[in-house]
Amino acid sequence: MPDKIEEELKDRADNFDEYLEELLAGLNIHPDLEDPVSYTLLAGGKRIRPILTTAVCRMLEGELRAARDFGAALEFIHTYSLIHDDLPCMDDDELRRGKKASHIVFGEARAVLAGDALQSLAFEILAGIEEIDYRSRCRLVELLASAAGPAGMVAGQALDLKAEDQDISLEELKEIHRAKTGALFRAAILGGAHCADSEEKQLLSLEEYARQLGLTFQIVDDILDVTGSEEELGKKVGGDEAGQKTTYITLLGLEEARKEARAAARSARKALSPFGERAEFLSELVNFVLERQH
Repeated sequence: MPDKIEEELKDRADNFDEYLEELLAGLNIHPDLEDPVSYTLLAGGKRIRPILTTAVCRMLEGELRAARDFGAALEFIHTYSLIHDDLPCMDDDELRRGKKASHIVFGEARAVLAGDALQSLAFEILAGIEEIDYRSRCRLVELLASAAGPAGMVAGQALDLKAEDQDISLEELKEIHRAKTGALFRAAILGGAHCADSEEKQLLSLEEYARQLGLTFQIVDDILDVTGSEEELGKKVGGDEAGQKTTYITLLGLEEARKEARAAARSARKALSPFGERAEFLSELVNFVLERQH
């Protein structure tokens, strides 16, 4: 089964990459920004977030074209965050998705501008969605803005920077990652539901699934920073330790962190129980996140 889900995810990611290229070609981007905008966006990646959006939408029999556009907007936001996170004033990383980081290739100023452009383009994409009604489109805009903004991903980065060289508690660490990583997972999953006629009970179940899946992803990310290889991850390993960051490993130890990840994965799968067999792919995706090596 792990090989099957990995193959399925690769196929979906490849299809989404093709869609991103088509979408990018149709957007109005000044020639001076075309290369830095496309460089990191089209550098590959697992595309977990847009895959989640379309999977939830498909499970609820919604408008897949709208979900695909929302997934693209999410990936634009995610990519902008990666470009800015890699800057010397942030996490100061030189590798991203197996390639030199954007600021190494284009310089810091153009990297910042590429991130700014990607953020604006994300909302331009949302404004062009026609397959769902006005209210649903407004929900998508609000969902993405909230996830990416000063109460979501940006807040998470601010808290992460503040915590450098500091001793923080497990709950404080979870707060950082609920914002920095979890907010976009939540947006991806609920965005798929808003592209369909979803019920309140379904949204509550999906919100819990998003919370637990995001936690699983982050714990595994911390584990891989200790146990993974640069070749597999496409970025430098050991960065957390070098930056004296508090992680699930430093707080719990490697084995306890693995137990915590397994517990979060179980909770994520349990949250899908109201959907029965329709949620098989989403359930298998939890296993992939838990067991991933890159």
